[in-house]
Amino acid sequence: MYHYIKLKATASTNTYLASVAAVLPSGTIVYTDCQSAGRGQRGNSWEAEPGKNLSFSLLLKAIPLEPARQFLISEAVALALLDVLDTFADGFSVKWPNDIYRHDSKISGTLIENALQGSRILHSIIGIGLNVNQSHFSSDAPNPISLCHIIGRETPLEPLLRAIGTAIEKRLAPLDAVHPDEAVLAALHRDYFARLYRADGRPHPFSLPDGTRFLAVITDVRPDGRLILTDAGTRIATPFYFKEVAFASIPASRP
Repeated sequence: MYHYIKLKATASTNTYLASVAAVLPSGTIVYTDCQSAGRGQRGNSWEAEPGKNLSFSLLLKAIPLEPARQFLISEAVALALLDVLDTFADGFSVKWPNDIYRHDSKISGTLIENALQGSRILHSIIGIGLNVNQSHFSSDAPNPISLCHIIGRETPLEPLLRAIGTAIEKRLAPLDAVHPDEAVLAALHRDYFARLYRADGRPHPFSLPDGTRFLAVITDVRPDGRLILTDAGTRIATPFYFKEVAFASIPASRP
């Protein structure tokens, strides 16, 4: 069972948890009502109105998983978030690698920081920001949405946090085995790919860091997290690490 620690305020729950990871047990979740410098993927900041959203980080230690397969942690966490959000509404998906979307709008972001030591994962810090009761977003993020936008009412934060914690613990359980069941891990990956945003067999626009745009079909995601795109014109399949390719810009939308 996970342990919960609430901070009145902090710059970043991931940064705080990293600073005290040595003295805390695996399964510790640190959360706060006020995070002033939340960090997202690609070095972006995460906007969260104090007292309106969930900002938390989970510490996992000594995960018996080869570093080459660490993306399974990301897949399990994304699926756990979907497990909980699906109880409120439909239309949720995972935008590679682990953002949670509803249709074309972003409701949650996850930043996973793994500390490796030789051939093992020393510890993993999983930071999650989930838009829950915030009704107005002032940053220049192009497509934020919150749970209250979707269901038309506010949701108590702490029961939601604990439901997510329970779902994450359940989804991560197969990864905690010294000799994991390969069939179970394969099923987890299939579940992840089945919920992947725009993985519908059709070509979608992507862009490279130099501004080049192209149409491609999402073919798969490798165990190391690389996204496999098959170019719609050349039919060449190429694996991309995170930051090597991006989804084309999506206009803001509301349900």
